[in-house]
Amino acid sequence: MLVRYLPILILAFIWEGVTRFWAVPDYLLPSLSSIFGAFIELAADDLWFHLSRSISRGGIALGSAIVIGITLGVLMAQIRSVRILFKPFVQLFYPMPKSALIPIAIVWFGLGDVSKVVLIFIGSLLPIVVSSFNSARGVDEVLVWSARGLGANNREVLWEVILPAALPEILAGVRVALAISFILMVSAELIIGNDGIGFVISSLGETGYYQGMWVGIIVISAVGFFADRLYVLGMRRILVWQESGA
Repeated sequence: MLVRYLPILILAFIWEGVTRFWAVPDYLLPSLSSIFGAFIELAADDLWFHLSRSISRGGIALGSAIVIGITLGVLMAQIRSVRILFKPFVQLFYPMPKSALIPIAIVWFGLGDVSKVVLIFIGSLLPIVVSSFNSARGVDEVLVWSARGLGANNREVLWEVILPAALPEILAGVRVALAISFILMVSAELIIGNDGIGFVISSLGETGYYQGMWVGIIVISAVGFFADRLYVLGMRRILVWQESGA
């Protein structure tokens, strides 16, 4: 693991050396040691409150997007009427930069939590729908025919053939949505937040406390990194279990 993340350690040493020996202004790049001092200060204040607010919003939005996105994507793949109804909307909104919806979210839902959760939900939903749809549509028809030939009904075909076969791509789509949820969470809080890590980054940057601003950036980056690593670990366990049970 040390070898794997050695480039990050090297970057940290270079960062500290450059800021110490070349007297880089704080507004351009504060030293890591000063950022660590700001972290101790903010950690003793309200940093964890803001982090918990961000994670709670992101968790609610992403969890809802996972449930609805997988359901909708699989239904679109299996039921023609659902596909005809929803596919044009997915094709329309998928390439759209979701941050462009922030002004609409403000007008419709105000400046509270609802606007942020809705924004994160929409951005996270679409990659899950697309991956679920493509993977369910791509299941080998021979598997489906074989199951039906053995007497399986529609529900059994869905749960025992289609979903297990589509699971790897569905999980990959959820991983993409996880990354997008962090991007939209911080973006929304930067613009319309009165709490959360995005709000910390924005407010401290505006007041000139650049070390504190970098604390917010590094903390949310670290949380996103560990969330992705934990998800990959869980995904591997699920897929190993699937293979062993096949």
